[in-house]
Amino acid sequence: MKIYMLGAANPETIRMVRAVQRATPNVHFAGMLDNDQTKKGTDFFGIPVLGGLELVESLKGDDVGFVNLITGSTKVRHQTTLEILGAGGKLTNLIHPNIDLTMTKIGVGLYLQESVILQAEVEVGDNSSIHMGAVIGHESKIGQSVFIAHAVSVSGCCSIGDGTFIGTNATILPRIKIGRWAIIGAGSVVTKDVPDFAVVVGNPAKIIRINEGEMN
Repeated sequence: MKIYMLGAANPETIRMVRAVQRATPNVHFAGMLDNDQTKKGTDFFGIPVLGGLELVESLKGDDVGFVNLITGSTKVRHQTTLEILGAGGKLTNLIHPNIDLTMTKIGVGLYLQESVILQAEVEVGDNSSIHMGAVIGHESKIGQSVFIAHAVSVSGCCSIGDGTFIGTNATILPRIKIGRWAIIGAGSVVTKDVPDFAVVVGNPAKIIRINEGEMN
């Protein structure tokens, strides 16, 4: 398979690419896409930056997959992935080979970094990204277009709604339900259910505002 990656920003991606290539030599990382036109024609740690999303239609093919590496905003991640799909691109996964995926259910378009732990019966929806050292407890369900930062702990039997952003080192206690497009601040300890579009921070986490209607 030939893979193109959107977002030439994080050098950690290159270490992942090299690990995947060692484990799966038939995968070819053909180039990076980035909507910052100043990066076009440059080289990102040995991988050429070809241009922006306008190239998807010309690059797509039966054996071609696209991975979205954008993680700073789940809204931007969601919207740019819709652009890839709208241009006929097909999503594929970039998953570090040291992650144990047995007894899990995962979607497509995932970006899962090194040392992520997905316990038994975890489900991860399409277009989601989980960063290094995060732990997703047994039977938890992660929605689509979710971002979980490094060292996050999601306890067992939790539910994380579509588009939610969980900041570094946050802790979600067991059986918590987090709604769609919520934002969990870094270091927060979530002890109660979180409604759609809520922004919560602190220990215990408290709602500081509701971004209602921001996404459909």
